[in-house]
Amino acid sequence: MKRVMCVMLAMAVSVAFLVSGCGQKNDQEGTEGGQKKLKLAFLTINADNYWTIARRGCEKAEEDLGTFVFDFRIPSEATASEQKRVLDDLLARGVDGVAISPVDPANQTEMLNEAAAQTLLFTIDSDAPESKRACYIGTDNVAAGRQAGEMIKEAIPEGGKIMLFVGGLEPLNARQRLEGITKTIAGGNITVAGVRTDGGDAIRAKDNALDALTKHPDVACLVGLFGYNGPAIRSAIKSRDKVGEVKIVCFDENEETLAGVKSGEIHATIVQQPFEFGYQGMKLMIDYLNGDQSAIPENKQIIVPTKAVKKENVDAFKAELANVLGK
Repeated sequence: MKRVMCVMLAMAVSVAFLVSGCGQKNDQEGTEGGQKKLKLAFLTINADNYWTIARRGCEKAEEDLGTFVFDFRIPSEATASEQKRVLDDLLARGVDGVAISPVDPANQTEMLNEAAAQTLLFTIDSDAPESKRACYIGTDNVAAGRQAGEMIKEAIPEGGKIMLFVGGLEPLNARQRLEGITKTIAGGNITVAGVRTDGGDAIRAKDNALDALTKHPDVACLVGLFGYNGPAIRSAIKSRDKVGEVKIVCFDENEETLAGVKSGEIHATIVQQPFEFGYQGMKLMIDYLNGDQSAIPENKQIIVPTKAVKKENVDAFKAELANVLGK
């Protein structure tokens, strides 16, 4: 009887050891060399394909560094309240750092400051300079607007009426792009007929363009400030058989936009480097959390330059983009 009890005890100890070992293995998930990986998050402003490139930058940083895992979040709608809901969820999950593109920076300062008190906070693409964010990584949007302004002047050298389209004027990047454009065309023969907002809705963006073509039949150029605006404007102009008659200048590297540039339907698009936003955002947050802030300048802004893509350089740009995306 004693022998049986000893055997059973030995078996119980073995089972306990195996269970303990399995639990230890599970605890090691999300670790690197036994050291727990940091948890980072990236919160976009909307679901535009532009953010797919930023996500690839995050993924490449994760591949290269191997010291963190990241949670890439796209809000269900482009509103401050939806961003707050997602941000609150990320904070509840205990993320070590968040990179966010705020939809309405001026009215989200309190929310951002509350987040910055709980985790490392970077702003990406759209800045909130009055908040306690540790760093902004993105475009100098006034300079990008000036670049767009030069492309508008090039597209309609005779001058004329233009109409601008954007998701909303709350994001700082939208207001700064508009500022850069208006300053560049000021004093010349180009006039702004108006600015239409669409709340981040691509269908509404096309409707806005169609309405502008109806109400302003003499409009010379339609200008899209957000990534989805270019394809929406292109579609509206094609449906009204005004290709070539009404010029297009827009932003970002949407596939349809680049196709329009190649075909000559779009005069130019101002492209950013969202891959770098994702890559540098993740890398610099890791450095910061590890005590290295040397790469962050005194003004806490890291500017990634833009460039104008036109018919003559669109193929080269598409090749660069395919390489970045691993296609």
